Amino acid sequence: MLTPNPDKPFDPVRRRLLRAASAAMALVPMSASTTRYAASQGSAPSFGPLRQIDAGDLSIGYVDTGPADGYPVILLHGWPYDIYSYAEVAPLLAAKGVRVIVPYLRGFGTTLFKSSNAARNGQQAALAVDVIALMDALGLKQALLGGFDWGARAANCVAALWPERCSAMVSVSGYLIGSRQAGMKPLSPRAELTWWYQFYFATERGRAGYAANRHELAKLIWELGSPEWQFDDATFDRSAHALDNPDNVDVVIHNYRWRISEAPGEPKYDAIEARLATSPSISVPTITLEGDANGAPHPDSANYAKKFANRYEHRLIDGGIGHNLPQEAPQAFAEAVLDLASDPLPRVAGKG
Repeated sequence: MLTPNPDKPFDPVRRRLLRAASAAMALVPMSASTTRYAASQGSAPSFGPLRQIDAGDLSIGYVDTGPADGYPVILLHGWPYDIYSYAEVAPLLAAKGVRVIVPYLRGFGTTLFKSSNAARNGQQAALAVDVIALMDALGLKQALLGGFDWGARAANCVAALWPERCSAMVSVSGYLIGSRQAGMKPLSPRAELTWWYQFYFATERGRAGYAANRHELAKLIWELGSPEWQFDDATFDRSAHALDNPDNVDVVIHNYRWRISEAPGEPKYDAIEARLATSPSISVPTITLEGDANGAPHPDSANYAKKFANRYEHRLIDGGIGHNLPQEAPQAFAEAVLDLASDPLPRVAGKG
């Protein structure tokens, strides 16, 4: 049985009994700047109230639901999405005794940089380090990580370089660790077309366009990435508010420019990026998921299966499921998490 603490095994029944107690936990006070921003965003009624915690370079906004001493799971969203991608996943897991932590990534929602001088950096190493910093701030030695899009990439990076911190992983679209060298290689014209927004963001016109039309562009990405998902305006608007974060434009533009060497990374992440550029294998138990109607760029599962060196399973989720898989197929995502959380196979620690 996987458990971050071998002296405290996962016990769903006991965890459920403690849910009521965890609901009464006091919230961490928000800083003045975060409070001003959060006031315009409200809370996350599907999860519970938003919390705020200092972690590394950031003050991270997050939801923490389920029993306080339950099996910890951290769920990471992507762009242009937010924590509501897990609005239906979280209660499914909490009902099984899982502690579910869903943070806003840097540049989204109520997550803010603590220093006005900090680089608004979106490179993959920075996002991975944010996850480790959040775990440290919460006192978590280990957690199951789940994610899609940017969030899956961050989870992949943590699982590959710090497997002792990751008990298992659910990754939508599989192995997403990248390198700038690989990002410089041209793809087929049809494949390049699917990355139109990356090339748009590489220009100053694209930066200005995103700044002026964030919600409109995000909605287009939702529609292209999930062509069969009939989401309504209220569902989109609820998540689009996360893009109003004052650092969102800087972080998003840097993320996509960095990938194709159109923006430099921060030197403090150079050593991490060097390790990631080797495409390290992942040694923690993993389930990868893919929707049968994912309209966003994504790798073929056959091309990355060998990157997983422990228990590994790939699941294709049918029914017109697109890029935002946790929100479109919450039951399937939750089942993958629970299957790993109760896996009797031992985790093989090691570094890829």
